[in-house]
Amino acid sequence: MALVRTILLRACNEWEWIDRVPKVGMMKDSGGRMRSLTREEFSRLMTELPEHLADMAKFSVATGLRQVNVTRLLWRQISLERLHLCVGADQHKNGNAHAVPLNQAALSVLQKRQGVHPTQVFTYEGKNIVQVNTKAWRNALVRAGIEDFLWHDLRHTFATWHREAGTPIHELQRLGGWKTQSMVERYAHVAPEGLQIAACRLDVLM
Repeated sequence: MALVRTILLRACNEWEWIDRVPKVGMMKDSGGRMRSLTREEFSRLMTELPEHLADMAKFSVATGLRQVNVTRLLWRQISLERLHLCVGADQHKNGNAHAVPLNQAALSVLQKRQGVHPTQVFTYEGKNIVQVNTKAWRNALVRAGIEDFLWHDLRHTFATWHREAGTPIHELQRLGGWKTQSMVERYAHVAPEGLQIAACRLDVLM
């Protein structure tokens, strides 16, 4: 529906094919996909994945980076001394540069990959990885007994685990590089204990 509306706007304002833009009703946003792994499922998946995909999956959950930012990650984007990596504005979905702090899980993957390739962080048999939804990935999911799971759901796993660990919404937004807080609000239900503390403040007065 957004595409139809965009075409109609251009047909009126730029191409002058029509005199007015008819009203286009948008479909209600369902809130998006929310599939994430449990720690036990993640452990099973790591066991079944080939080494290069396991490294990438672990790094994805540790950092929350999108698939394209992981597959195209270069060593020059990373500062092991300062414990962060940078995704340029031209590489980031929201159009802004994104600095990612590196936790121990991410560092362990990077230290393991050092020396494998001079420029690319993640490669397979010396070549760039351009596709992760491979037969190896799908077969590993089957062997691990995991259904209805996409590579992008590793980012949902990152966000869900952070909320379960108590990471506030505003911090999660910055860690994951979401442009607005509303994009992160869908993970609020995962850790309602923050609101529980807020609700109990009235106990002092009552």
